[in-house]
Amino acid sequence: MAAHSFDQSNITWRTLDWLDHIAFFVYKVDEENRIVDVLFKFAANQRVMLHRHHCPYVTLVMQGELRFYRPNGELKEIRPTGSFVSGPAHGEPHEEGGGDQDAIVFFSNRNIDDALYEFLDKDGNATQVLGIADFKAQLEAQIADGSSAKVAGRPA
Repeated sequence: MAAHSFDQSNITWRTLDWLDHIAFFVYKVDEENRIVDVLFKFAANQRVMLHRHHCPYVTLVMQGELRFYRPNGELKEIRPTGSFVSGPAHGEPHEEGGGDQDAIVFFSNRNIDDALYEFLDKDGNATQVLGIADFKAQLEAQIADGSSAKVAGRPA
């Protein structure tokens, strides 16, 4: 069976200078209901730095496979295209990355207190935290530059 790729032609990927091997596109920030919906692109055969999720989330792998690694570098899990997973807050720190092609994964982060992701150094010390305000700022930048308009949601 041939592999299919997610059509990302309308997505304007954003990156953070300090975070290698991942790009993202913010779809929605709902401060009242404490939800952030974002699409991530994990680079093929690379890993995003060690981190921990601070809120419950659901994921849907749209393209490729998402690979998870324990803090010691051991491969923990591979989620193929179509995998839907609900994850808890404050799980084991891990690295994530794409398989042999870029992995594109939709994340819906729920019941957020403030932080979504805490990034850690090799000793497990926090180096960066991303919260609702960070994703709201990215969404506002996408709206300002017109990139959100290409995929704007419409009320049902």
